[in-house]
Amino acid sequence: MRNFAFTTVALAMTLTSSALLLGCDDSKKGVIEEVASDITADAATAVSPEPENQPVAVDASGEALPAEPVNYDVSSWSNEAVSPITFNDLDEMKAALGKVVTTDDNSLDYASNIATKYRFMSDDAPYLDLIDSDKYLEIGWYFANPNDSDKEKEISKSHAKHVYTLARKLMGEDGGRSVADILGGQVIKNKTIGGQKIELAKCEFYSCMLILNKAAG
Repeated sequence: MRNFAFTTVALAMTLTSSALLLGCDDSKKGVIEEVASDITADAATAVSPEPENQPVAVDASGEALPAEPVNYDVSSWSNEAVSPITFNDLDEMKAALGKVVTTDDNSLDYASNIATKYRFMSDDAPYLDLIDSDKYLEIGWYFANPNDSDKEKEISKSHAKHVYTLARKLMGEDGGRSVADILGGQVIKNKTIGGQKIELAKCEFYSCMLILNKAAG
């Protein structure tokens, strides 16, 4: 199993770059960069310097085979019926993602507003989080790498399917297509889709995020 402190470091880096991309004012940038720096420092102490011994697939001659990419079967996900919900349906949003494991009422959204974070996995597992504030709804989840274990890939695909379902509930079929797009490498920024404004959505550095601006919906 991958040491998921690495993911925390990557998420901190993404948090800072997201603030710059979206044009936060200087005071917010400073807070975000300070929080990201603290997250990175804390995570660094948890990262083992020893390399992980991941099994490597080989062919009959003993040559290493290319890592198997993660395949998201989006076409089958779209066949499942969903019922529309709104930002007011917090319990239904949580239910769409799974069972809440921990709740943090003193968290921050990406713009440093006070928020509540609902975590759907234990801290040592590939994460899936829902962060809810007055202004934003954020979903973040672990984005598997081709070199990850089969278990990590399956969990990552399961997370993506849950987020895909929630996006369809909140934004209709266009919401589902948006999740499929970011899984394929696209970045969505400041775009209204299915009646909701996507502030930022992307998958990179072992992390996917979907940030919706509730005030603009």
